[in-house]
Amino acid sequence: MTTTTTDVVILGGGHNGLVCAFYLAKAGLKVTVLERRHVVGGAAVTEEFHPGFRNSTASYTVSLLNPKVIADMDLPRHGLRVVERRVSNFLPLDDGRHLLAGEGRTHGEVAKFSARDAERLPEYERRLEVVASILRDWILRSPPNLTEGGWLARLPELASATALARQGLALDVEGRRDLLDLFAKSAGDWLDGWFESDPIKALFGFDSIVGAYGSPYSPGSAYVLLHHVFGEVNGKKGVWGHAVGGMGAITQAMASACAELGVEIRLDAPVAEVLTEKGRAVGAVTEGGDIVRARAVVSNLHPRLLFERLMDDAVVPADFRARIGNYQSGSGTFRMNVALSELPNFTSLPGQGDHLTAGIIIAPSMAYMDRAHASARLDGWSREPIVEMLIPSTLDDSLAPPGQHVASLFCQHVSPDLADEHRDTVADLMIDTVDRHAPGFKASVIGRLALGPRDLERRFGLVGGDIFHGRLTLDQLFSARPVLGHADHRMPVPGLYLCGSGAHPGGGVTGAPGHNAARAILKELGRRS
Repeated sequence: MTTTTTDVVILGGGHNGLVCAFYLAKAGLKVTVLERRHVVGGAAVTEEFHPGFRNSTASYTVSLLNPKVIADMDLPRHGLRVVERRVSNFLPLDDGRHLLAGEGRTHGEVAKFSARDAERLPEYERRLEVVASILRDWILRSPPNLTEGGWLARLPELASATALARQGLALDVEGRRDLLDLFAKSAGDWLDGWFESDPIKALFGFDSIVGAYGSPYSPGSAYVLLHHVFGEVNGKKGVWGHAVGGMGAITQAMASACAELGVEIRLDAPVAEVLTEKGRAVGAVTEGGDIVRARAVVSNLHPRLLFERLMDDAVVPADFRARIGNYQSGSGTFRMNVALSELPNFTSLPGQGDHLTAGIIIAPSMAYMDRAHASARLDGWSREPIVEMLIPSTLDDSLAPPGQHVASLFCQHVSPDLADEHRDTVADLMIDTVDRHAPGFKASVIGRLALGPRDLERRFGLVGGDIFHGRLTLDQLFSARPVLGHADHRMPVPGLYLCGSGAHPGGGVTGAPGHNAARAILKELGRRS
């Protein structure tokens, strides 16, 4: 057992923790990161799951990683390379047809199902981008925070709120109405107002239920759709890609950038408690008994894990503690990796081709997605599940032996408290679902790793399997994330900060919460970012 001293101790070496550590170290602070697992990266890791087969274990595709974070950390110099999908999405349909979406393809593909929808598509994309551009400006800025105290304390937040209001007022009436719709409506209602054909609505509607335990007709799901259009790859907005070497290549590059600045990263160092003295966070104690004392304690953990497991209730305000206890966190996600002896052959588009580099979405309509959610609520898991499959080895041959492949299956819906005893039954169902569209797929599976919500919680600290560290609902977004009054990353215990996805702007491999938290901490400690 040892006692060491540092300027900042960060709990959790996931991507946001590493981003935060980088910016703090760049400003001249001494930073120590404590990571529970044997590998850095949190949910953005690459691991071998079957002899000779590696893949991203939890997070699995790239778009939302912020360009400023990439540039500031110089991640390409540290080994990161992202390759674009040759086709964005492929939807095989039950009637033998299909929809391909991607640059130069989507309009013509949609026209196969509805000429009217194809004509409306450019206007839809334009108006969605108008709203997305405003929110994109705020990804790397802390939202206006509800503060107590006099006018002097409130002035910075009033200025922030005024800046946001000006952007909203700069929109015309149409834009303001769209902004309201995308925050308050369901994705189903939003898309039904635009399009008539099921495939195009399914293509866009899928984004509204990714990582959420809900229907595309759940109120607020339009925002989840919007959350997924913020990204870009290699300077191209809205594009998705693969990190060569898997998602772990991102966090390994981040760890390298941190090490270059002198950040100390301790692996196999689970934290037992946040050390407090006189009501202030002053360090962390590991399960092994080591103490790291610090001027600031920064948590990259899920907010509920931080306050329910690591904090002394006596130092946390009762109202805040109660609200964190009611913080909604739960996903319908069932995550699988499969080792394949050969590529799948889809009935609706036979043979190999660019469509196998796409996000392959098995969910032909929003009605199908709605039934999947209802079925999971009633039965524990959907009998007709939603499956998105990616085959990253079509773009990165380092992941599997020659001639063989790996596939990521992001599956929904299952209950967030799905019992472990049902894991194999559900995994079989997910493979059978793909096999219906690509006969022979099941026979090609030579190995698999299946992770239900409880597995994701145990392995990565994703409470309820929630990939966003808390649902992206209006009461848990922006100034209310994680709790109203603490949107500035400062928690109600002095010296304690939140830098993970439970902070603005929420989940996804963005790096934004880590970036924003570092700026708040540096301001508090009197350093320039």
